[in-house]
Amino acid sequence: MTDRVTRVTVLAGGVGGAKLAHGVSMLPDVDLSVVVNTGDDLELHGLSISPDVDTVLYTLAGLANAETGWGLRDETWSAHEMLGRYGAPTWFRLGDRDIATHLVRTVRLAAGATPTDVTRELAASLGVRSRILPMADRPVRTRVRTSDGWLDLQTWFVGRRHADDALEIRFEGVEDARPTAAVLEAVASADVVAFAPSNPFISIGTILALPGMTSALLDTTAPIVAVSPIVAGAAIKGPADRMFATLGGEASALGVAQHYATRHPGLLDGLVIDAADEAQAPAIERLGFVVLVTAIVMRDEADRRRLAGEMLAFARTLRPAHTLRTAPATQDPGTIARAGT
Repeated sequence: MTDRVTRVTVLAGGVGGAKLAHGVSMLPDVDLSVVVNTGDDLELHGLSISPDVDTVLYTLAGLANAETGWGLRDETWSAHEMLGRYGAPTWFRLGDRDIATHLVRTVRLAAGATPTDVTRELAASLGVRSRILPMADRPVRTRVRTSDGWLDLQTWFVGRRHADDALEIRFEGVEDARPTAAVLEAVASADVVAFAPSNPFISIGTILALPGMTSALLDTTAPIVAVSPIVAGAAIKGPADRMFATLGGEASALGVAQHYATRHPGLLDGLVIDAADEAQAPAIERLGFVVLVTAIVMRDEADRRRLAGEMLAFARTLRPAHTLRTAPATQDPGTIARAGT
């Protein structure tokens, strides 16, 4: 890494991914690309909605709702209330200003623009200088099997508040999708690749399920590090801890390491874990990962910047051993299931 500017590519989904990406964007002399999960995209009220992309977009633009982590701050809800009066579904809340984003996206997609094109235009309009890259331009839809059958990701996650046990995950359309040229270039040219503290099953896992994504990561000469989304046995945010219980593994920093080591062997060089999980570091190292122990819960912007800086400094010390390994992923792309389900 001899260039003055360090090229960092973050794989991200959800609030944790947006926060880490924001932290990286605040570092000096960093050129950031964020590859964002689109498996939880949906169509509602005739609008094309990309929740993870928009969470990253609003966060990097300084417009995100700090209390919820998603949506826009100082939002109003007149359209949402009127939809309810008309009897339209209101389980997925859309604020007035948020609807403007979806309207622009829907119109541009109908005119033939790609999701990559639209996201670039939206980011430029909001003054975001980092590259926000949808993982694919073809649709992939994450579905979750519960005791009530298969559910769309957002129906399960938002509509039912992820109360049902996730017994199986399926990425519909992933066989026909590919990482975009922009995503592949961001990985190939990176000095550091980071997996954000996003859900390993339905955020990072969706990106890694794309045909060609694992190969691109194995081919990069950049060190690849991940930040654990589990602290002291619990998810920082969301249902990741319960998903480990129902899909296989344990909800711990070690469980995160085992997940990546078994489902995506050969990819990671290092893992960043919380100080609360320091005792698990030796077992994680025995899996072949170098470990950084620090505070990983990002409560404010200072935490985001500090963690991003520590992660980047850590990555710079690593020899990218993944380039010496060529083991294929053992997980069948498109499905994640607990053994016996």
